[in-house]
Amino acid sequence: MAKQQPTDEMGFLDLLDELRTRLFRGLLGVIVAICVCAYFSDFIVNEISIAPLLKSSPNVKLQNLVPYGQLTLYVQSILFSAIVLAFPFLVYQIWQFVLPGLLPKERKAARFIVLFVSMCFFAFVSFCYFVVIPFSLNFFANFGSTQIENNIAVTDYASFFLTMIFTTGFIFELPFVVYLLSNIGLLTPPFMRHYRKYAFVVILVLAAILTPSTDALTMLLFALPMVVLYEISIFISAAVQKRREREAQEEELQPTTSLNEQIHRAFRISFH
Repeated sequence: MAKQQPTDEMGFLDLLDELRTRLFRGLLGVIVAICVCAYFSDFIVNEISIAPLLKSSPNVKLQNLVPYGQLTLYVQSILFSAIVLAFPFLVYQIWQFVLPGLLPKERKAARFIVLFVSMCFFAFVSFCYFVVIPFSLNFFANFGSTQIENNIAVTDYASFFLTMIFTTGFIFELPFVVYLLSNIGLLTPPFMRHYRKYAFVVILVLAAILTPSTDALTMLLFALPMVVLYEISIFISAAVQKRREREAQEEELQPTTSLNEQIHRAFRISFH
């Protein structure tokens, strides 16, 4: 087990050893999660993976077009569920690798970072699963001629489902990224406000690329939360900037306070 040492005492080989330890623990956590999810594989496939499709419309049928189709669906569902289940543990391992290189005040400011990142990830995975995916599937299932049966291949549906879930979960970590960049001074609220309109254009382009459907409603349903997140990120950046300015002022006042204490102490000693 690698021991965490202060950053100034950790050499290149020590960092590699620490990285190896964290990667091994993260992989071990994923393997444990895979074993758990494999045990509940039927429930995960029937009640989680394909349930949104079957509930979208009675006219939709899921079919297997290749010999390995169902096996692919089960493997992808188990891996997806394992990564989601182990996500907080993976974030914790990354955080523990970064932690020794931070200053004490930076550690204090980011003490809830694992909880914050995990909550953002789970919140928007849930948003995608309960809102975006059902809305998209319902639109697809009820669009077009009633003379055409909607028979969807298992492999195509698995690709659609997992792409939507993971894209939403990771893209909506924007507040966390803004928090980190603001802490190191690379991002400021004036900068984000100045380029707000350009950011909105980028968000719409991303929504158009990442949304599997071509209808504007689904794209807007995907883009609106990102716009809200961008606005929230501005407040997060502003809060971080105020904290940094306050800490800078306290550091500037520190020598003056120490000098006054020395003067008062010397004055009291002279009268004894």
